[in-house]
Amino acid sequence: MKRNQTINSAGKLTALLFLITIFLTPFVIVNAGERGVLMEFGKVQPQILGEGIHMIIPVVNTVKKLSIRIQKQEISAEASSKDLQDVFTDVALNWHILPEEANAIFQEIGDEKEIINRIINPAVEEILKAVIAKYTAEEIITKRGEVKAGIDDLLTTRLGNYYIAVDDISLVHVHFSEGFRAAVESKQIAEQEAKQAEFIAVKALREANAKVNLAKGEAEVQRLLRDGLTSEILQRQAINKWNGKLPLVIGKETPKFWNFSELMEDFKH
Repeated sequence: MKRNQTINSAGKLTALLFLITIFLTPFVIVNAGERGVLMEFGKVQPQILGEGIHMIIPVVNTVKKLSIRIQKQEISAEASSKDLQDVFTDVALNWHILPEEANAIFQEIGDEKEIINRIINPAVEEILKAVIAKYTAEEIITKRGEVKAGIDDLLTTRLGNYYIAVDDISLVHVHFSEGFRAAVESKQIAEQEAKQAEFIAVKALREANAKVNLAKGEAEVQRLLRDGLTSEILQRQAINKWNGKLPLVIGKETPKFWNFSELMEDFKH
């Protein structure tokens, strides 16, 4: 029993000494990527502690460490487009506390968790709604870079007032209601069908024009031939093709054939 009491007493003494050491430690270490907000009896001091070891007055001074590294915050927000379509957006925001304003942001807002809940999330949601309302649903898709730039500019100005720097903002995913997606799909199908019908019509018109031009060409050739065939030309062509033999002609009164070649021989004698 006495042995157990001795062990308990030693444990209590060790704990007490540990607590005394903590409260009376005159040094504080600020790690890489942090800034220390120095307080005196809870009052924020103008001095900001950088990375390294710092001497403080035990009990009088306390230090709150804030991360100044780039942090990522993912936010999902709903907004309405200019043509009153529901737009659901997933945003990834990279941000960090301005190192030289660590004491001011802690004094006015609080630590990182309070910064996200009280400042960043409401600002992103409000600016998303304001920017998306300027564009139709179709423009949000076709002008995505412009939409992102608008959100980036407004958010940088807004968060800058609270000593927060915007490193980058990404529109990870932008999607619409099922009804809108179905309407877009129907529109695309209709446009494709219209383009196909236009192509067929143009092709048919070209083929018809080709046939008309061909017919006109053939008619023009026939006209030129017809206009050029005078009686003299026809007579000359007949003479050029004659082989020197006269044809046999059937007489009207008798059924015998007359040989004009023999008649010509008789005429010569």
